[in-house]
Amino acid sequence: MTVLSGFLPIWAVTAVGWAAGRFDVLGKQAQSVLGRFAFAFAMPALLFLTLARADVSRLATPGVAVFAASVLIVFALGLLLGRRVFRRSPADRAIGAMAGSYVNSANLGIPVAVHVLDDASFMIAAALFQTLFVTPLILVLIDLDAGGSAPRDRWRRVLRLPLRNPIIAASAAGITMALLDVRLPPEVSEPLGMLGGAAVPAALFALGMSLDVRTTRTVGKEGRRPPGQRADRRVPVALKTVVQPLLAYVLARWGFGLHGDDLFAVVLCAGLPTAQNAFVFASEYRLDTDLARDTVLLSTFVSMGSLSLITWLLA
Repeated sequence: MTVLSGFLPIWAVTAVGWAAGRFDVLGKQAQSVLGRFAFAFAMPALLFLTLARADVSRLATPGVAVFAASVLIVFALGLLLGRRVFRRSPADRAIGAMAGSYVNSANLGIPVAVHVLDDASFMIAAALFQTLFVTPLILVLIDLDAGGSAPRDRWRRVLRLPLRNPIIAASAAGITMALLDVRLPPEVSEPLGMLGGAAVPAALFALGMSLDVRTTRTVGKEGRRPPGQRADRRVPVALKTVVQPLLAYVLARWGFGLHGDDLFAVVLCAGLPTAQNAFVFASEYRLDTDLARDTVLLSTFVSMGSLSLITWLLA
């Protein structure tokens, strides 16, 4: 029950979002508006405050190195499958790879870590790595394709991305504050804290609202997805909930010689489901939101069992 209790707030907010969409409480544009609010305001505020208060030295541990390797290897595998098997566009390949590798380390990982590990420090370090290194990589890959630039302009777009993308700009500003050891006054941190507190609820609410359109957009007359589309969803879910924790275990156990609580923390973190950021990014850039949404939901459901199994085997 300690693992499952971390999932309850996610399911509750998502369910309320579904109900609001099902009964058209907020209007037809609410999902898009909430998604853009989360991307442009709430998530940047949350990331800025989190990174401004972070201890970057936490990244220099063997456990974080194992977690980073598992994320990057599975992300690369997702890109390869997206190109060779599913024939996606470069931007949709980035979303598919993100769906198969980017863990929900913050709003789900930290509660699970507190309940199961009695210590959230490793989960915070994992979230730092994803925010500082993986998120910019994903957004660069998406922007280079979705932006429609000519090849000669691509590097120029990459260099301007921090100025055009609020998430990267906020992350860069936050880590700069941390490195310079600048303390924010309450007049700044409190309004940002209020705004950042809306990031996770807004993203989950928009995710729930998107469920109401599934029957008209992705399911056929017989109520079943085409076989190719079912595989399109199963692969990132399998990468996230099976391949990544197994890879993390192999790397940690035999590559870095980790044992006990250190091994358990790495595998538990790698086994977390897909973060809802994948859905937010897909919505913002008008990519395949169905793939991101379904992977977030299915991996969250499957990981309730897989994380319980990890806890039983390694705790």
